[in-house]
Amino acid sequence: MWHCLVKEQSNGVILPVPAPATAYILRDVPIYGGGIKSELCTPTGAALLKHFITKFGEMPVMRTAAISYGMGKKDFTAANCVRAILGTSEDSGDTITELCCNLDDMTAEAIGFAEKLFFEAGALDVYTIPVQMKKSRPGILLSVMCHEKDKELILRLIFKHTTTLGVRENISRRYTLSRSIVSVPIKYGNVSKKVSAGYGVTKEKYEFDDIAHIARENEMNLFDVSEQIKKQEN
Repeated sequence: MWHCLVKEQSNGVILPVPAPATAYILRDVPIYGGGIKSELCTPTGAALLKHFITKFGEMPVMRTAAISYGMGKKDFTAANCVRAILGTSEDSGDTITELCCNLDDMTAEAIGFAEKLFFEAGALDVYTIPVQMKKSRPGILLSVMCHEKDKELILRLIFKHTTTLGVRENISRRYTLSRSIVSVPIKYGNVSKKVSAGYGVTKEKYEFDDIAHIARENEMNLFDVSEQIKKQEN
């Protein structure tokens, strides 16, 4: 969202930009200033953005299907236009936050308990690595990966359920394959198949919990269930 944070003349009255109504609507929306001393976003435009836009960020990698321009009547030092691009993204990527801390005075059970809470709060991944800490003490490096919107909640949980006094933050760009789930019926029940695609590759994997459930219910081993699924699909 681009917006000029200077003052403009409006019917003889000096108003800050964004105008009061626009600024109120744009709460929780990222904005920044520029060099054009005029209103670049009206309350109507702000309301449309706030209603329809679910995410603000850099333009994703996408295949363009259509381009549209809207031109304004005011003369600025830059082109007075808004451009909208419609397309589909074949390969997805996003930005994630990694929260890390070192622990040397917690039991494995306590760390496992905290890890479950992190996942319930929206963590994308949680893992631990054995490390050597100061004074030659063995310890654990705890890493929790999450979206920015979940960072504050997970930070509170880290401080509440671990013994750490400080947390480090790393911002990373993550590239992922698009994912979908297909239900595969076999004579013992339905098995979910995870299909991931993008960057010129396709990967498939059957849901382990479904395979394990069928194996237990029918007194089979995991290999026999997997073979039954392959035969059924072929």
